[in-house]
Amino acid sequence: MNDQKTFLKQVFGESSDSDAEEESTYEDGSSLNVDQNPAWQRIQEIKGLCFCRDFLSPQQQASLLSAIHSEGWFIDASHNQAMRFGDLPTWATKLSSSVREMVLLGDHDLATNEGDKEACLLPSDLLWREPLFDQLIVNVYQPGEGICAHVDLMRFEDGIVIVSLESSCVMHFTRVEEDCAIEKGKIRDPLAAKIPVYLTPGSLVLMSGEARYLWKHEINRKPGFQMWEGKELNQERRISITLRKLCNGE
Repeated sequence: MNDQKTFLKQVFGESSDSDAEEESTYEDGSSLNVDQNPAWQRIQEIKGLCFCRDFLSPQQQASLLSAIHSEGWFIDASHNQAMRFGDLPTWATKLSSSVREMVLLGDHDLATNEGDKEACLLPSDLLWREPLFDQLIVNVYQPGEGICAHVDLMRFEDGIVIVSLESSCVMHFTRVEEDCAIEKGKIRDPLAAKIPVYLTPGSLVLMSGEARYLWKHEINRKPGFQMWEGKELNQERRISITLRKLCNGE
């Protein structure tokens, strides 16, 4: 726990003592004690899909948003995506390091709690590649805007992460062959074939193996699709950060 807090302070700076003792509240009303230990969750239905809800504290999220805005990518309201290859901004490199550290801590916790010494969130050949990521996409989504179901391009290696900021949303995962059946009308209830994951501000999604190659992911923010626990989410602007690694030769 202390090692984790020290690492995050090095990456995102320190919070004040008063901030650390308070419970912060998100825009959707959910709360997060900024001093709690981030915990990984495996999405049981999808092999290779892991989720860390409290990856970044509200203070760290604010620092990250400030760094993104300082890039000047989104001064023009018509610009909603920034893409970088190769040498990433310093804040993105630090974010990559934080992802690696959280995976290592998560692997230790899984092995301890589940008694499985082989438990891992990301295969070691991916976790220790250098650089861990060399491609960055930052997307800005206004209320009602999302992204259609897709599998990331094969020009990128296995092991992809998505960090969510600002507004919460539900990301749906659909196995590729089931998605094809939906398109052909063979599944009467498309939502029944979709696995929902509730992405809160500061959360991290890690996709590898089957989750990366055999499942499509999407965010449909049209009315009626952003439901969680029987309630429709209040949608505001959302920013996502996707980190990937180009295949050799690309």
